[in-house]
Amino acid sequence: MTKGFSRHETGVTHVLVTGGAGYIGSHATLRLLTDNYRVTIVDNLSRGNMGAVRALQRLFPEPGRLQFIYTDLGDPKAVNKMFSENAFDAVMHFAAVAYVGESTQEPLRYYHNITSNTLTVLEAMAAHNVKTLIYSSTCATYGEPDTMPIVETTPQIPINPYGKAKKMSEDIILDFSKKSNMAVMILRYFNVIGSDPEGRLGEAPRPELREHGRISGACFDAASGIIPGLKVRGTDYPTADGTCVRDYIDVTDLVDAHVKALGKAEPSKVGIYNVGTGKGRSVKEFVEACKKATGATIKVDYLDRRAGDYAEVYSNPAKIRDELNWTAQHTDLRESLATAWKWQKAHPGGYGSA
Repeated sequence: MTKGFSRHETGVTHVLVTGGAGYIGSHATLRLLTDNYRVTIVDNLSRGNMGAVRALQRLFPEPGRLQFIYTDLGDPKAVNKMFSENAFDAVMHFAAVAYVGESTQEPLRYYHNITSNTLTVLEAMAAHNVKTLIYSSTCATYGEPDTMPIVETTPQIPINPYGKAKKMSEDIILDFSKKSNMAVMILRYFNVIGSDPEGRLGEAPRPELREHGRISGACFDAASGIIPGLKVRGTDYPTADGTCVRDYIDVTDLVDAHVKALGKAEPSKVGIYNVGTGKGRSVKEFVEACKKATGATIKVDYLDRRAGDYAEVYSNPAKIRDELNWTAQHTDLRESLATAWKWQKAHPGGYGSA
């Protein structure tokens, strides 16, 4: 333990956040630091943004409070070295490539980056006696269930390499947990939107990844004139308006769920939770909310379906409400999008314009 830092009330002081330079990981790091944890971010910056790390370093400049390590989790020797040189109490594992469409185009990349890298992290945790894992999973592990809403016992039948790679990671974690006293929390969440309400962080994907990105990013790009219009893929799904239905979760709520999971993690126990609002919204509804949030006229082009997508998915969040005392607080699409839009307008060049 670094001198000058008292042990946190949860019994955890030092959290390793993998993928902490990314959109969700950086927001999680902000929350952990605000709650007086020490944090080490590990990221290879293939999808993350060093600007987010610098923003966090400016907010928490105290020596020993926030550490950044540039390392690829696909390098077992480097990962083992990182664990041997630091006393981590817990790992919050976000690092992953995470685009459904891309996963159908580059499946091997996804199995390596998600499944193989998770195995490497778990092996390092076992070797260095790190006893708590909060695993950031996905609703994509369920595939396209026959009934809605999704509960934690809904059969997991993923239909794209992203979901399959995440489920394989879950299986590895669950198998290992049976033979160890590790505290494990697995959070399966849905489509993430929003940004830090105080405007300290936002989402700034690399330009070359825009075509794979979230619908909120595409909406903002269209509203800003960066792209000529919004492309909605698929209008013939068996839903009320023909477009995909998703459960959109605000990143602030998602991070809160991860921190609550960390606080409730118990040795030799596994908790699995869906993190969502419990309400599905169609892509068309989302686009209308984005128009209102930005005040922009957004041209919409309707195209064929994207490979690997599913028609409808939303959660029943009763279990996480009852066991972790978590409920989504930011459920107005327009408000979440307006918060993110405000950050985008203040940072037109991403973190580079900060």
